[in-house]
Amino acid sequence: MSTMIFGFLTSLIVAFAATPFVKKLAESIGAVDAPNQRKVHTRIMPRMGGLAIYAGYLVSFFLFVPYSSFKEMLGIFIGGTIVMTVGILDDKLQLSPKWKLLGQLAAAAVVVVPFGLKIGVVNLPYEGSIDFTSGWLLWLAIPITIFWIVGVTNAVNLIDGLDGLSAGVSAIATATMAVVALVNGPGYENVAIYCFVLLGAILGFLYFNFHPARIFMGDTGSLFLGFNLAALSVMGFKEALFVSFIIPIVVLGVPLWDTFFAIVRRIVNKKPISSPDKGHLHHCLLNMGLSHRATVLTIYSISIFFGTMAIVLTKTTKWTTIIVMAVLLFAMHVATEVVGLVGRRHRPLINAVRRLKIKYTERRSH
Repeated sequence: MSTMIFGFLTSLIVAFAATPFVKKLAESIGAVDAPNQRKVHTRIMPRMGGLAIYAGYLVSFFLFVPYSSFKEMLGIFIGGTIVMTVGILDDKLQLSPKWKLLGQLAAAAVVVVPFGLKIGVVNLPYEGSIDFTSGWLLWLAIPITIFWIVGVTNAVNLIDGLDGLSAGVSAIATATMAVVALVNGPGYENVAIYCFVLLGAILGFLYFNFHPARIFMGDTGSLFLGFNLAALSVMGFKEALFVSFIIPIVVLGVPLWDTFFAIVRRIVNKKPISSPDKGHLHHCLLNMGLSHRATVLTIYSISIFFGTMAIVLTKTTKWTTIIVMAVLLFAMHVATEVVGLVGRRHRPLINAVRRLKIKYTERRSH
């Protein structure tokens, strides 16, 4: 436990101390974010703040991450460094989506292929299991893991639209993974230590990033955090029961939820999947009248709820898990329609309830 505490404090202090210097660096090299019709902020802001997160993480990683599982964690470190470098280039040069994707694929391939981080055995809810550690399924595990890492990396990148939003949601997800690792007991201490190292770095930066922000994390930070969360979720649950297999999905519920319905929204509206818009969760909450700070705190609350559910699910039976997940998915769908994540016209459940209400009113009037 002392290693976790010291690792957390070291990364927090280093990130906190480094952020003002990174802010000056970003301003001096022109790594700034100008406002436009799609963005919420109204003045030019320095970005590339993720470099301060990386600095805190870097120092604490080599001081406190244990060598007993160093191979996989070194893979995450190298992959994270690659994707962080891609983020720096994007914050400065505005890379095309193609080059950003290639950089993410390269980072994911590094951690999966030479360092061997990939999904393992998944026990099914009824009988049997799927073993991705041998035979032809071993080769299937590689693209599945790469797809997961790239998907989560982009999901975290997409929610980075308000002051402190992506950093706060990432901190909550990281803290949840740390708690789940501690609850799982022996064999997961190294995952918990890594989580505490990453968490300290995020919180050290968040002080400067929360509304009103003095610096943005930029793609330097959002890609780095998304990559780490994705890789950690694989490392922490690669030998998974059915219950454990869905925990990473619940932990990362907010960015995955927002990204999934962003894709649905663009398909429904016949727009390219990669096209930007102002229909994300934070945009919808702002359109409902919430303030900037209230919107961020609301999404924090949703993230904490998902994190709490993930922790609870580590100790439930498989049938309880299935029931809880069904209820959770239904609640998410209702919330999606209420806030208008797909659009105000596409609300099948709400429209069905309205039609039933009208029919009921007409029958009573007769």
